[in-house]
Amino acid sequence: MQEPVPGAPANDPIVFGPSGRVLLAVAKVLAITGGLLFVGLVVMSIVSIVGRKLLSAPVPGDVELLQMIAAAASAAFFAYCHLNHGDVKVDFFTAAAPPWVNHALDAFGSLLVGLVGAVLTWRVYVGAIGVREDGETSAILDIPIWWAQIAMVPGFAMLALAGFYMATRHAQEAARREEIRL
Repeated sequence: MQEPVPGAPANDPIVFGPSGRVLLAVAKVLAITGGLLFVGLVVMSIVSIVGRKLLSAPVPGDVELLQMIAAAASAAFFAYCHLNHGDVKVDFFTAAAPPWVNHALDAFGSLLVGLVGAVLTWRVYVGAIGVREDGETSAILDIPIWWAQIAMVPGFAMLALAGFYMATRHAQEAARREEIRL
């Protein structure tokens, strides 16, 4: 059984296979986790602002926590966004092109997304290991900086997988549509 990609146009769906459905489910859990982290940051910020204004007692290190957690939470959304065609596209020049051309272009774009995700995964991981070896910590709370950096790795790794998966699916769909056209 195959399931169309959520958010794809009804007349031109990309169909997920079993591995795509697993990838989408994992990306969704990661995105929900990122959303919950942002909700926690909002609550912490409100508590800190109210505490600062009313009691002269803000949450210590609130800005540090905000920066570290927001980085990881942001990285958690990218894969789900890409799998749902939530990327920003400028299709002014390709709107009238045949569907197989658009799928071929989407395959190329998704391949680039996958490559960028892979490079980000690699470099963020290497950077986190370097920061860990240096023993760098946050100024107020003394939290190891590498924790925040390594927490971004799963989001970027999922982005790479999503990009490569969607590149494959779009390439298959482009080939299928070109074959039908001929």
